Amino acid sequence: MLFWILVAVLTAVVGAVLLHPLLRGAKEAADCRSGEAEVYRDQLRELDRDLAGGLISTEEAGYARAEIGRRLIAASREEESGAKSPKRGSYRISQAFIVVMLPVIGLCLYLANGDPGLPSQPLEARLQKPGSDLALSIVKIEQHLARNPDDGKGWEVLAPIYFKTNRIGDAELAYRNVIRLLGPSAARLGDLGEVLVVKANGVVTADARSVLQQSRALDAANPRTLFYLALALEQEGKGPDAKTAFEALAKQSPPDAPWLAVVNEHIAKNGGTPVASANANAPGNPTAEDVAAANTMNNGDRQQMIRGMVESLDAKLKEDPKNFEGWMRLIRSYVVLNDRDRALDALKRGLSAFPADGGEGQQLLALAKELGLPTEVTQQ
Repeated sequence: MLFWILVAVLTAVVGAVLLHPLLRGAKEAADCRSGEAEVYRDQLRELDRDLAGGLISTEEAGYARAEIGRRLIAASREEESGAKSPKRGSYRISQAFIVVMLPVIGLCLYLANGDPGLPSQPLEARLQKPGSDLALSIVKIEQHLARNPDDGKGWEVLAPIYFKTNRIGDAELAYRNVIRLLGPSAARLGDLGEVLVVKANGVVTADARSVLQQSRALDAANPRTLFYLALALEQEGKGPDAKTAFEALAKQSPPDAPWLAVVNEHIAKNGGTPVASANANAPGNPTAEDVAAANTMNNGDRQQMIRGMVESLDAKLKEDPKNFEGWMRLIRSYVVLNDRDRALDALKRGLSAFPADGGEGQQLLALAKELGLPTEVTQQ
């Protein structure tokens, strides 16, 4: 009941606010016209006094009387027609519309789309049941950690969410808290190392390398750790060492490993021969014949062959843009070939097929940051 009383009061207030200028405008217009006619009547009386006093001639008085009379007649006619004019009627229609129709229309829209019986849901109540609302889930976990800052499991849940939602600084803090509270492990250190690489726009910094080396000491076969450590050698200009590291990673990887295509690209970039994989028939991956042919080529011819494979993958993605792995390979490939303009164009097209608000789009953006591509341009 209280709700409907408030609705009625608000409707009355809004109606009064909207009606006030209309009523005031009509009244001011009528008062103005009435005063104008009275002025002309005063001028006629003053003219008679001037003529009687000999201040003006009869001929001049006649001309003046005729002009004043003409204006008085015009003002009187407008005053009379104003009372019957459509404008006054339109004012009344407008008033009726505001007073009656607007509340009726608003009520109909509310009854069709609203729910007056729905109880209020303050933030605290919504946090109890966040459902699929990721933002509310984050707030709920953050509130829990504010009360229990030493809950390592809570930080472990929150850290990857921060990373996936591109809150890199918060993700770093969360992973450091996880390691401090729950202890280091190869996976946790690897997660922190990857965050540090993304934070540095794809550069394996000294801090990231130190963390990744600790991860490798706990698990010498972790492919992600080995990849970033090999990438660090490549970024330092140690091509032969990087090639050896990438080749070692390729040899220990399963033939159908999803990261093998990326590793092969770095092997080729550093002058090595790509390793055949079980995904040889996937778009853009080298076939057994390609690998055999690459073994007989010099470095320049091998690079030309790789560029042709990348362009072939690009063409296939134009025909079938829903190939997520293909976009990941294409973007990396163009960066490996030092063609950043095409890499950025591929990123934009990949985000058209997989929007940034989805899981695949977030992975594309994370890859772009790892490779040092300007993600801000792609989201404009």
